[in-house]
Amino acid sequence: ITRAMMDACGETELAYKMVAERDNETVKIERTSSFVIVAKARIWASEGWQVVITDADGKSYALSEFDQLLAA
Repeated sequence: ITRAMMDACGETELAYKMVAERDNETVKIERTSSFVIVAKARIWASEGWQVVITDADGKSYALSEFDQLLAA
C-alpha cells in the first residue's frame, strides 16, 4: 500500500477514480485495482461515454493513456 492510498486514520482508500460523462449524465466509479478500473472505463468508452481515470496522486488519464496505468 502506498502512502497515497492511506487516509488520516490509516485506512486504505480507493486509488483510482473514473468519471464517465455523456449528454447530461455523469457516472463516478472508484476502485483499488488499475486493471478493474481500466476494464470498466474501456467498456463505458465503447458505449460512447467520455471517460477519464484519476490515480491516487491526482494524475488524470484519457482513453489513449489507459495503458500507462497497466504498465505501472
